[in-house]
Amino acid sequence: MSDLFKHHPSGFSRRSMLRAAAAAMAIPALARSTVAFAQDKLAGSGQVIAFSWGGLFTKGIRKYVYEPFTEATGIKVVDVVADVAEPQVKAMNQAGRVDWDTAFIQASTLPSMDEAGMFVPINYSLWDAESIKGTEESVRLKSAVPVIASAMTLAYDKRALGNNGPKSWGDFWNVKAFPGPRGLTQLPANAKNNIVFALLADGVPKSDIWPLTDEKIDRALKKFDEIRPHISKWWSAGSEAPQLLLNREIAISSCFDGRAISAIRQGAPIQMIWDGAYVNYTYWTVLKGGPNSENAQKLIAFVNRAAVAAEFTIGTGYPGPNINQLDHLPSDQVPLLSINPENSSKVIHEDSAWLAAKRPDGKTNLEHIGDRWLAWRVQ
Repeated sequence: MSDLFKHHPSGFSRRSMLRAAAAAMAIPALARSTVAFAQDKLAGSGQVIAFSWGGLFTKGIRKYVYEPFTEATGIKVVDVVADVAEPQVKAMNQAGRVDWDTAFIQASTLPSMDEAGMFVPINYSLWDAESIKGTEESVRLKSAVPVIASAMTLAYDKRALGNNGPKSWGDFWNVKAFPGPRGLTQLPANAKNNIVFALLADGVPKSDIWPLTDEKIDRALKKFDEIRPHISKWWSAGSEAPQLLLNREIAISSCFDGRAISAIRQGAPIQMIWDGAYVNYTYWTVLKGGPNSENAQKLIAFVNRAAVAAEFTIGTGYPGPNINQLDHLPSDQVPLLSINPENSSKVIHEDSAWLAAKRPDGKTNLEHIGDRWLAWRVQ
């Protein structure tokens, strides 16, 4: 019998045990150890309206997290989909009508939104000891907790470039050695990624990337003038990059690691390059004024269990917040993750605090970079 059953202070009735056993049979194997915990501490009713990004990501999180959560707790998850959550969250907050319960918020935009009172504190009392231990204290914020450590990597079609494809962002710019149409994101929110990639391609050492001063932005945009004629697709949704590669519309592109991993694990001939990958946290928040805040707290507590965090990573391709998940992941997936030590030594971590800092004109550094990027794009 599970320790979670044995140590329940009041014991479980036969009906409760049968219900838990039935739930366990209905959910992925790695999440079964969470059933008793969820039945006890996280059980409820009604629904929770949860944000996700659509495509394979939503398909994966629905199967590996939302459905097991419903089976274990009795709480239905209704997912809403958008490319980014921040504009909608701000609009709902300003209108005084919040229709969602949870949202994924980028680390660079979290401080200003938190200061504006858009989130409620995370209820860490719902977490078990293993979840607390596995999630670093430095990222267990008062009103947010990481849902993923995501990366934007260089990815290419192995059918087009074989086994000797590009190895760095410098190679992305080298159209003679690595011919083929390119793809990059056009979203202003990801302009910071593009600026970093251009600086790496121009020879700036990783240790000198931050902060992204105006001089460095100028240098990056000048570098982009070189590659602009070879960018055939400016993608705006995360699902586009791997699909464009699969369709042979592009040969090389920036690509979110989770999207690439999901495609690779389904047999796609895509290769990811970790050298110079841009890594940042995305935080899970409970929205102030949401219709089902208590259920939202339970969903976040559920996904931070190590076994469920592993299921989250299996389903979405992105590593979940509990580092203990590495003990539960398939051996073939660990090498594909940013948290794998071999990969983490090659990446660049975002300076989210600098991006969130305000400039003399009142705009954040992130907003300033987005403005500079848009101005360059429309030239």
